[in-house]
Amino acid sequence: MKVEDLAPWELLQKQLTWEQLGEFQGKTILEFGCGNGIMGAHYAKENTVIAIEPDGKVLEENKYPQVKQICGSTEALTAFKDGSFDVILCHNVLEYVAHREEMMKEFERLLKTGGLLSILKHNRPGRVMQMAVLLNDFEQANHLLDGKDSQAERYGAIRYYEDEDLMKWAPGLKITKVLGMRTFWDLQQEQAIQKDKEWQDKMMQLEQRVADEAAFKQIAFFHHIFMIKA
Repeated sequence: MKVEDLAPWELLQKQLTWEQLGEFQGKTILEFGCGNGIMGAHYAKENTVIAIEPDGKVLEENKYPQVKQICGSTEALTAFKDGSFDVILCHNVLEYVAHREEMMKEFERLLKTGGLLSILKHNRPGRVMQMAVLLNDFEQANHLLDGKDSQAERYGAIRYYEDEDLMKWAPGLKITKVLGMRTFWDLQQEQAIQKDKEWQDKMMQLEQRVADEAAFKQIAFFHHIFMIKA
């Protein structure tokens, strides 16, 4: 898959993630739950990237020669030595796994001192906004407000957690920054305009402008969390 083949919403999320992370050079990077592999392929231009994905079919459909791709899950992490990676990317994964505490402890072990862990996660208030405004699903909105989980059509149960839970699961990692993502984009229901390049550029600029504004982070659909190993 190529970047230009992405759906508009996924293109925006990738672009925002790259913008927020910045570029790396000469780093050893692990992407856990790589999906279509575009994120890792982007960074493989100037870094060593290893990508782990549990869905073998997805890996077969999205091969990138510059990335070492491994089919597996948490057990695949045990093959690597302590401090193997400068950067770990784990985007939209932890909500869908039952053993996320174990996974976070592995990330802590595998990061070098001073290493970066980048996590993208669903933000419950943003999802309440989505259900109420975009989908008119008031039952689900109230369900989420009651602290319950929801369902994703492809991946199953979305088990929400708080940003601070990450430091409970991996005490050696510290949150240094939290940015909002997809605050406005998904509320635009006119599908045709989302494919317009000029509209995308303007939306991208607006998303970047509010990503670190507290009021807008609270209602963003996703949070991008930066964690450093002390």
